[in-house]
Amino acid sequence: AICLRRRYSDVRRNRNCRLARSRLRLELLVVLRQLIMAPLVDGWDYGSWSAVYNALSFGIAGMGSATIFFWLQIYNVNKKYRTALTITGLVTAIATYHYFRIFNSWNDAFDVKFDAKAGDYAVSLTGAPFNDAYRYVDWILTVPLLLIELILVMGLPAEETVSKSWTLGVASAVMVALGYPGEIQDSASGRWMWWFFAMIPFLYVVAELAVGLSEASQKLATTHGASVASLTGYARWLTVISWLTYPFVYIIKMLGISGVTATAGEQIGYSVADVVAKAVFGVLIWAIAAEKSKVESEKGLLA
Repeated sequence: AICLRRRYSDVRRNRNCRLARSRLRLELLVVLRQLIMAPLVDGWDYGSWSAVYNALSFGIAGMGSATIFFWLQIYNVNKKYRTALTITGLVTAIATYHYFRIFNSWNDAFDVKFDAKAGDYAVSLTGAPFNDAYRYVDWILTVPLLLIELILVMGLPAEETVSKSWTLGVASAVMVALGYPGEIQDSASGRWMWWFFAMIPFLYVVAELAVGLSEASQKLATTHGASVASLTGYARWLTVISWLTYPFVYIIKMLGISGVTATAGEQIGYSVADVVAKAVFGVLIWAIAAEKSKVESEKGLLA
């Protein structure tokens, strides 16, 4: 009987230890979620919620259709430009995947039901977290690739291509990595601090696009004609202009705008900027590759 009591006591002790470990693990997960995910505000109306819903849906459609187009065009350009076009499609494919994840996370975070008394849809939080970190994971993968595809399609000398790809790729990745800690800050001062840190590599990349690659664009006018040079210039400046939207969207919550308006503006702004910076930019990359292939084939026929 004594042995049985001891065995029962040991079983209860082990079970209590397992329960305590499970509770501790759950509490750690909750704290970790709070540290890595931006808090989602309450008080949503159906119009604001559906505006973000439609913007994310627009991101999926824009990126997905662009991916199919780019990859179908790979064999319509010269071999040396196919890597650039493959990367272009890879960028939009990665973005499509992450927009699906953001879209699903957005839906899971809300419960939308028709309220007969109010005569409209009622939107409430489910308690599930909205994982906006998917957006930063997407950026840290795709932003360096965006710059690399532009460098590849420009046809710079091999040594300069490698050098520019490394410096601009690393600088852009550091920029994204520095931006995320500020994204999950509750205080405006914390957001401003990380915004300032992220702007250092950001300004370096923008300066390289605006000034550092201008000489290479001008050279293309003599080797491939004015049309190729102008398309390359458009691609560089589209990148600069589309990128300039991101710092302004980032500071929405630091300008006294808060609540539903700030979150909706941030999500919609980032979604539109992403489609322009990836899908529309990708179309220009394809146009440059196609035009250069055309010029080179005509020169080959004339030779």
